[in-house]
Amino acid sequence: MSSASRLPRLLTLVPYLQAHPGMSVGEVARTFGLSEKQLIDDLQLIWMCGLPGHTPGDLIDVSWDGDEILVSNADTIARPLRLGVDEASALLVALRMLAELPEIEDRDALARVIAKLERAAGDAASAVSSQVSVEVEASPDAMAVVRDALARERVLRLRYYVPGRDETTLRDVDPMRIVVADGRSYLEGWCRRAEAVRLFRLDRMHSVEALEEQASPPPEAEPVDVEAGLFRPSPEDTVVELEVGASGRWVAEYYPCEEVRELGEGRLHLTLRTRDTGWVRRLALRLGDAGKVVAPASLAGEVRDTALSALALYDAAPARP
Repeated sequence: MSSASRLPRLLTLVPYLQAHPGMSVGEVARTFGLSEKQLIDDLQLIWMCGLPGHTPGDLIDVSWDGDEILVSNADTIARPLRLGVDEASALLVALRMLAELPEIEDRDALARVIAKLERAAGDAASAVSSQVSVEVEASPDAMAVVRDALARERVLRLRYYVPGRDETTLRDVDPMRIVVADGRSYLEGWCRRAEAVRLFRLDRMHSVEALEEQASPPPEAEPVDVEAGLFRPSPEDTVVELEVGASGRWVAEYYPCEEVRELGEGRLHLTLRTRDTGWVRRLALRLGDAGKVVAPASLAGEVRDTALSALALYDAAPARP
């Protein structure tokens, strides 16, 4: 465990123990999400801390005889740590994003927590966080329809854009839940077209309609584990490298990139994997001078040849009178 993560816990642990004298080792360990051995190690370290001088009267006194923890001579750090402006602001933004999720039932309790945190954090943190707009990435109508279908267990009909094939498809989906992964919101459901569980980004839904048909995902429809992120490249995929200018930075947000590297002056170097490079060729042509394919060389050559063929058609066209 790193000292960077341990120090804040120790500075929080001491005032907590002073405010709750006599708590057992097991109770405190569960409260802080530690094993009893980790907690004992922390207590032994606290026992060697205190004011300069390091005499017995300067050090914090900790005892856990009989499984009851008692702390004394620690008045200098009796109060818990205060969150900095950046920490409080980040926490407030996260709580406001959490309040937007449809799975949250007790929104009143969450609103009270946000209000208390705003009062405790002070005007500076509240002012910073209030300037950040937090909303789930979908049109309001799409989110409302999806939430309603989940609540009523109805099949959803989507017109959904697939960037990997640069096409819009029609899908009937048995909705399962809404998840947030990699900072974006997805509908997870059983796609009847693919006959598998799929995740659909809400901001790629061109239209969404709740049907009157009862939704019934099959028994094999297992939720997707999104803890490790959604990007799962295949060894058979082609590795593509792009360079985009400032006006092409949207590509990094819209397409699943394996690596995004700043090049300076607003330019980005993007690395992604795909089974079908056709859509990458179309993307490069669409970007024009705002982006180019760096690798593989064969794909860069295809883009160049396609662009030259298109320009030749302009040259061959008869001039208008």
